Amino acid sequence: MAGNVQGESQFDVIVVGSGAGAMTSALVAADNGLSVLVVEKSDKYGGTSSISGGGIWIPNNHHFAAKGGKDSYDKALQYLKAATGGVVPETRLRAYLDNAPKMIRHLEAKSRVRYAVAEKYPDYYQHLAGSLPGGRTLDPELFDTSVLGDELPHLRQGAPSNLLMGRIAWTARQAHKAMSREFGWRFMVLGLMLRFKLDFKWRRKSKFDRRAALGTALIASLRRSLQDRKVPLWLKTEFRELVVDGGRVCGVRVVREGREVEIRARRGVIFGSGGFEQNQTLRERYLPQPTQAGWSATPPGNNMGAALEAGIAAGAATALLDKAWWAPTIRVPKEEKPRGVFAERAFPGAIVVNGRGKRFVNEAAPYLEFVEAMYKDQQASGAKSIPAWVVFDASFRFNYAMGPLMPAQIMPDSRLRKEWLGTVYWKAPTLAELAAQIGVDPLGLEETARKMNEYARTGVDSEFMRGGNVFDRYYGDTNVKPNPCLAPVQKGPFYAMRLDAGDIGTKGGLLTNEHAQVVREDGLPIPGLYAVGNCSAAVMGLGYPGAGATLGPAMTFGYVAANHIAAAA
Repeated sequence: MAGNVQGESQFDVIVVGSGAGAMTSALVAADNGLSVLVVEKSDKYGGTSSISGGGIWIPNNHHFAAKGGKDSYDKALQYLKAATGGVVPETRLRAYLDNAPKMIRHLEAKSRVRYAVAEKYPDYYQHLAGSLPGGRTLDPELFDTSVLGDELPHLRQGAPSNLLMGRIAWTARQAHKAMSREFGWRFMVLGLMLRFKLDFKWRRKSKFDRRAALGTALIASLRRSLQDRKVPLWLKTEFRELVVDGGRVCGVRVVREGREVEIRARRGVIFGSGGFEQNQTLRERYLPQPTQAGWSATPPGNNMGAALEAGIAAGAATALLDKAWWAPTIRVPKEEKPRGVFAERAFPGAIVVNGRGKRFVNEAAPYLEFVEAMYKDQQASGAKSIPAWVVFDASFRFNYAMGPLMPAQIMPDSRLRKEWLGTVYWKAPTLAELAAQIGVDPLGLEETARKMNEYARTGVDSEFMRGGNVFDRYYGDTNVKPNPCLAPVQKGPFYAMRLDAGDIGTKGGLLTNEHAQVVREDGLPIPGLYAVGNCSAAVMGLGYPGAGATLGPAMTFGYVAANHIAAAA
């Protein structure tokens, strides 16, 4: 194959991928005086990071401490050991806790990346020792994308559901205030809308806000920081294989502008190219069944597992290949990818049922555990829970969003697209008629609703304890008593929406050590090869400790990898 290679160039570090972990790697490498190239398969940069919430889970962060928050290294380590399920070496856990606070301080001191603490966003597993009711998740500030210049059209934009009214940028903190209907939320929303409306100059150019939010804000700020350092980003450059010489990774072969090109890396190659969730063959080989790439909330055609297969070919060990960052999804016709359903499941008055019309999980549970419960119920009870169905009544429909359906007080049924009825949502005057439409046992559904109505009255869900901890209540309606996550399902018409066993990326991949070096089965590193993010086996092991537990490690180990390469150089 080498004989077919045309052209050759050299850099100290080559980064494959353009998500948050990849860009952090490139930025820190450049700050260490190394020459860097970033290559990206797509015609858009940002990967799945750009369509995410952009949060990062950083124990002992300086933002929380500045507001008087109390955290400790030992408490965070205790929590991580429990949350990860004992499958991750303590050296890797400590490497994360040691470097995560340093990483965010470095970025905020030397780049355009800016974060604020989400004080109220709790760790996901409140029953585990060492968890906190808030303060470890950081939320990106809004970022003015006009500074990206000619590269703005190539920025991967977040999902419409990440924007207010599908157009207006808001932080996760602001979105939470609106969704939980905290005091003053209406005035806040009006202020955001007014800010957008008065930006006349920008609105003549685009129907979207000039400001990026959430993951798009993070990616935009990282890319602008790389522009400041004159770090090149090659789009539409597909990674094909590693160049290995004498057991050391010394470059990559890519296809660019229709030609295969070999690029040499004097110091190292860093994989930051995402998982394999869009590769149906690999999904069927590794993930639980049934599985469909079309259920994933990540961009189609990307994240095909090229880094995983190249690493295995180079002798890398792997781990956690049967795991994913699960999240239930809703398919919307004509949209590029399904939408993840994260917060809406906690709103009072929505229930999730299987084919027997029975609940099988706390609807407000973390999204990873929610989909795991879908698989477990399908296998254990024989009831069809893939897909599952979220069911709600007219009161819920009026007050709350669900997937692409904005509250009816903003977007009544008459304004919904006609083709959505029977594809995105189902509607009927009674629960029995609704059950018949979606193939669910009507008696089971009616009994489930009867139970939920009683739970709403008493405030106690005796089956799954929904609303029984601070994480559940984070997205509950603060105005609903006695339990902000429980309300009756009794007022017709009734609605249902299909929930698939989706994901926001795979969790398994190339095994790495505490320096982000890819290792062989014997634990020895493959010289010159590093992996961060979803192409590596997650440092979070079996769990999902808190919001930002994907991007936080990706960026942290990107920071670690770049510094390790620089130190070796």
